[in-house]
Amino acid sequence: MTDLDPVPDDGISAFGAATLDASMLDPQTRRAAPLGGALFSVTESTTLGACLDPGPAHAAARADRAGARDDAPAPAMSAGERAARLVWAHIAEPRDPKAHALVDALGHEEALSAVEESPDKWENFTTRLRALDLDEQRRRLDVVGARVLVPGDEEWPTGLDELPETPHALFVIGEGDLACAAERSVALVGARAATHYGQRIAAQIALGVGAHGVSVVSGGAFGIDAAAHRGALAGDADTVCVVAGGVDRVYPTAHEELFARVRERGVIVSEMPLGFAPMRQRFLHRNRLIAALAPGTVVVEAGLRSGSLSTARRAEELNRVVGAVPGPVTSAASAGCHELVRDGVAVLVTGAEDVMELVGSYGPRATTRDTLPVLARPEDAVGPRARLVWDALPLREPTSLERVARTAGRPEREVVSALGELLAAGLAAREDGGWRKA
Repeated sequence: MTDLDPVPDDGISAFGAATLDASMLDPQTRRAAPLGGALFSVTESTTLGACLDPGPAHAAARADRAGARDDAPAPAMSAGERAARLVWAHIAEPRDPKAHALVDALGHEEALSAVEESPDKWENFTTRLRALDLDEQRRRLDVVGARVLVPGDEEWPTGLDELPETPHALFVIGEGDLACAAERSVALVGARAATHYGQRIAAQIALGVGAHGVSVVSGGAFGIDAAAHRGALAGDADTVCVVAGGVDRVYPTAHEELFARVRERGVIVSEMPLGFAPMRQRFLHRNRLIAALAPGTVVVEAGLRSGSLSTARRAEELNRVVGAVPGPVTSAASAGCHELVRDGVAVLVTGAEDVMELVGSYGPRATTRDTLPVLARPEDAVGPRARLVWDALPLREPTSLERVARTAGRPEREVVSALGELLAAGLAAREDGGWRKA
């Protein structure tokens, strides 16, 4: 978590005066509860329902991608419950024990009424409640093209219902369908400070499982997460990026282009409302969503203090299958993976075929070694003789034809022919009368 940028705001500083929809209040009285000397305005506005509705455009995309029927039943949750969940998502941190205890005891609507009636008792919630403007939130949702999901919605991933602290709501952006992607998926997680080996394996596994219709779930961070998303996108597979802040905040900022590609093919999801910063503790909360979304979790590369280990252990608690990719026994970057295997938390996996075997509940579409796509190398585009000469070329400083022939152990006339093939393939470059890898 050391790469967190300092973020001064908590995501709500731009909100205006607080307003509440009437459906959030006590259904018996429909009264405006006093809070800190001010009254919330009570309206029968439909704007809140609009910001919770995924919208016709996404519904059409969902029908096309998931085969949804036109006569699918509407969500059973009442408008008041949906509105109250949206409010709780803004005023309480994920996994806040007081919030979940209150909601579990009273339900979201009645719990919100209890906060309004006893503001001093629930001061940790009323601070944000005073600043919350749902009309402004609707405007921001419309601007960024995000949607809000609650349990019972068609796009709500049912795996999250197994969490002891189910999110109050989810904020989603992207052309994909979250429930459809999560149903047949695998989570690929690991260290931010990943090695080239780890990133290559992550991309290879993502590409391999994606070729068989399996989505990739990860967290959008540097290292393994980014490699997993890119591998899935390279195979034109769905990918789900679970973030620790609002879906309108690209973090890390260097992944702006990657996040844009994820939105085009998959979804970015968070339980934090728009504008909220990716604070340290929210990454740990985010990890449990990754573990719950996918039927299986694979740790590709992780040190002993990597946050991805918490994802793996939470997945085990949720009775998900867990895999870990081995690394050199001398590598601190893989020590966490080795620990998971040693402790019996994870099964050792070495590639996409092992991952597909691990999550074998996917059924007849599961891959085999014979059908698994191989991640191509650039030099695979030329013949064996040209590859031999390519191996003999230096990476930076050009060298003479004679030295290349001597290193490759081939006649100069054969090397000249191979260099021509490599040059045409863009794998060799001629510079200052010598040759090197392009």
